[in-house]
Amino acid sequence: MPRSIWKGAISFGLISIPIKVYGATEQKDISFRQVHPADGGRIKYKRVCEVCSQEIPFAEIAKGYETPDGRMAILEKQDFEDLPLRSTKAVDVVQFVDADEVDPTYISSTYFLEADGPGAKPYVLLRDALVQSGRVAIVKVALRSRETLAMIRAKDDLLLMHTILWPDELRDGQFAAPAEDVSVSDAEITMAGSFIDALSGPFEPEQFHDAYREALETLVEAKLSGSAMVAQEEDTGASADVVDLVAALRASVEAAKKRRAEASGEQAAPAAPAEPAEEEDEAPARKTPTRTTAKKTTAKKTAAKKTTAAKTTTARKTPAKKAS
Repeated sequence: MPRSIWKGAISFGLISIPIKVYGATEQKDISFRQVHPADGGRIKYKRVCEVCSQEIPFAEIAKGYETPDGRMAILEKQDFEDLPLRSTKAVDVVQFVDADEVDPTYISSTYFLEADGPGAKPYVLLRDALVQSGRVAIVKVALRSRETLAMIRAKDDLLLMHTILWPDELRDGQFAAPAEDVSVSDAEITMAGSFIDALSGPFEPEQFHDAYREALETLVEAKLSGSAMVAQEEDTGASADVVDLVAALRASVEAAKKRRAEASGEQAAPAAPAEPAEEEDEAPARKTPTRTTAKKTTAKKTAAKKTTAAKTTTARKTPAKKAS
């Protein structure tokens, strides 16, 4: 069981809910040591004061804030604990909002909330009330010596708390938006919708895995055992220079249906062709005159010539009758 990182209470009106806070996520990435490649020795760093050149133990290091004019304000652990904030030991509910009103972009970290001591009943009361109302609680809390906004929501039998970034911590992303003169056709949107339909389904996180981490683990095992790493086929993927979006999307739909069919053992149905774009009416093209009559006349003349030549040859070969 993990250790709690914070202990306090949820202030729910006049009701106080004692809780313990646990980290809900953990990093599964492979960590590496910095080493000397010649002998494998680990590279170590020393915390040295630039003024007195002495190595300072981590427990004796304080936090300092340097002002633009070069002055230094030194803050110690007790200074943070004595901050006049209500949220240092309490999760203060400030508002209830609809669950879909919170933009996921603002969510930073996730925590489990556990009822502590006599807090089980008010814990269940808040949890069930949130479920029936379809809302989440917006709260203020101080975690790791820093006050932050957070959202408390019910999930199954638990209360989860998601810390939320402050509005000024979210960058303006308008610089990344495409140019206003870029447009797509109805046929392209229709085919894109077909691709979305081909890959639609319930979200099941269990079916996804970290292929990069698995490849790193295999590489490490190969290094330790001294065996050669099996080369993987390179996936070139689709070309970035796409000219015909409809054709590319149609091929993507076919590939997606084929993958799903192979997984389920069924035969993939062909993708529906995109409707052609509407064109302006044009004048009917001039008909090219047929040459059938001319060809027939030429054939008749050729046949007549051949017949005449044949008669002439026959006449020459027939001997003349003697006069009696």
